[in-house]
Amino acid sequence: MDETSTFCRRGSWKRIERLAISAVATAMFCFAAPAADAGLKMDIGENSWIDAGFRLQFWYQGVFEENDSDIHDFMLRRPYLYIRGQIIPKVTFFTHIAGDRIGQHGLDKPGYGLGTGIAVRDAWITIDLLEELKVQVGRMYIPFTRAFGTESTFTLCTLDLPFVQGGVRGAPFFPSKVGRDDGVVLWGNILDGMIQYRFMAAEGQEGDKNPEDRLRLAGRLSVSLLDPEVQWFNKGAYLGTKKVLSLGAGLDTQNDLQWTAGGPSEDYQAWTVDLFFDYPISSGSITLEGAYVDMENAPGGTDAKTWYVLSGFMIPRFVDFVQVQPYFRFERFDREDSYYTNYVCGGLNFFVKGHALKVVLDFTKAIHESSAPEQDTSLFSTQLQVNL
Repeated sequence: MDETSTFCRRGSWKRIERLAISAVATAMFCFAAPAADAGLKMDIGENSWIDAGFRLQFWYQGVFEENDSDIHDFMLRRPYLYIRGQIIPKVTFFTHIAGDRIGQHGLDKPGYGLGTGIAVRDAWITIDLLEELKVQVGRMYIPFTRAFGTESTFTLCTLDLPFVQGGVRGAPFFPSKVGRDDGVVLWGNILDGMIQYRFMAAEGQEGDKNPEDRLRLAGRLSVSLLDPEVQWFNKGAYLGTKKVLSLGAGLDTQNDLQWTAGGPSEDYQAWTVDLFFDYPISSGSITLEGAYVDMENAPGGTDAKTWYVLSGFMIPRFVDFVQVQPYFRFERFDREDSYYTNYVCGGLNFFVKGHALKVVLDFTKAIHESSAPEQDTSLFSTQLQVNL
């Protein structure tokens, strides 16, 4: 299943892209020394600052499908330049200038930042009125699922996101611009971070698929019963640095969508519940995560259900320069009046410097129902990740 999400609209976003790329280039030229908690940082006035950094995942991926030729891919997965800053107290901005899957066999959508080319993947301004109320405008994660709604893809427990949320060689099941949308989000942390809420009004599907130009509405609520998660980007594995037990729920909806020309207009809606647990054990840690998603009239006009469970165990350190974390994930995608697919994956993370420098070995197998037209597929992936 190839990445099919639409991404970059012509016009205003192209202008933003050119400005952001120029800003990154200027920042990289001007900065002279790395900051302790970022890539490169510079103060530009009283209460104003700017910093930039680089993130990259380099993959080899072998794809082995029954009754078909093998594929051997070397690709740049998520080469990201980020730039963020503060203009005045309580007003900040953030952007990712990104390419993705550069070199993947059969994929070339430069306008989307996929295959070749670069694009603006994230770009927003945040007005931090109170800890309990922040206003965020721009292009950003859709506040719906935990995995592709809050977690940074550079801090995951597994190699990648769940398959039907865009991981490995999959695609998000929900309408999106590579997992993002353009709009406004109200979010904040209540009761010292015990409760976090996010509510978005966005464009969602546009053009012929949304003839009435309906808004997309999405929201997410999470409750942290141990250490709070108060940032926009959470981690998929805290590597023993936090004690987290989080329960979440989300809703995503857009009315009167028309997936096929001349076809019926139906309401898209989906809901999810999820659980995340991460806890230090000796000099290691244990990570557990699971989610269930129910969809009606998702892209393609299908009703479907999907769920996954994953676990990871950080082995207590036995050598100085690396820590090892084996992981496992089982995922099921069940389409109404059609066939189901199971995705089974297991792998090893080798942390040289936490998530900043790690190596991943992963094996994933897509197992289709016996009546499905697709063949079962095995994928072997290796990843080298740097995160400055």
